[in-house]
Order: sequence, then C-alpha cells, then structure tokens
Amino acid sequence: MKKLFLVLPLLVVLGGCTHGNCRANKKDTQTVTGEVPVATKTAASDHVKVFKADGSLQCGQGKTIPVAEMQKQLKDIKVYSAVNKNDGMMRIQVCGSPTGNSNVYEIDRKNLEAAIKLGFKEWIAE
Repeated sequence: MKKLFLVLPLLVVLGGCTHGNCRANKKDTQTVTGEVPVATKTAASDHVKVFKADGSLQCGQGKTIPVAEMQKQLKDIKVYSAVNKNDGMMRIQVCGSPTGNSNVYEIDRKNLEAAIKLGFKEWIAE
C-alpha cells in the first residue's frame, strides 16, 4: 500500500503533458506541429523585435515611459507592433529596483542595426 502512494504521484507527474506544452493555445500548437501558413513563416523571418526598459521601478517608483512615447525614438523605422512586456526573469524584490518591464517593438530585420544605434536591444525573451 505504501508503494502505491509513492508510485501514483510519480506516474501523475511523469504522465502529465507528455504530448507537449499543456498551456499552448491553438496558434502555438500549429507552430509546434508545423502547420503554420507559408505567409506567416516569411513574415516572421523578415521581422525582429527590439526593446528598451520602460523605466518602471518596484513599489511604484520610477517614471514609466508609455509605449507610444518611446516609439518616437525609433524615428523613421516602421513599427508593425508595439507592446509592453515583462522579460520573465527573476528579480530581487526591493523598492527602487527594475521591474523587468520593457517596451517591445516589431520592426523589419533590415532596421535592426539602426535600432541598436538608437539604444534598443534585440528581444530574445520569447
């Protein structure tokens, strides 16, 4: 009986999500299975995401720069999408330390070097 209580949780843990990411939505599942339309594949390879920290600090400190305001720093670079995202990294919890929130912009890959010269970095968190 003791063995059953030891083995059963192990089987549940090992058996869960054996087919892939349980949290994947339909779009993610299509990407994993390779059923993505050709147009999406080419668009993704032509675009790259760049970011800058939004200036927010823990405990409400710091001045957050809105996505639209920071986008002006990209000057003549065409932006396909703009969003505020967290980088997902672990952070020390201390008032005044960075939150990890950044303004992320999708641009043409050919404009990556120009964006880097303007102080942006390539977004690789996804």
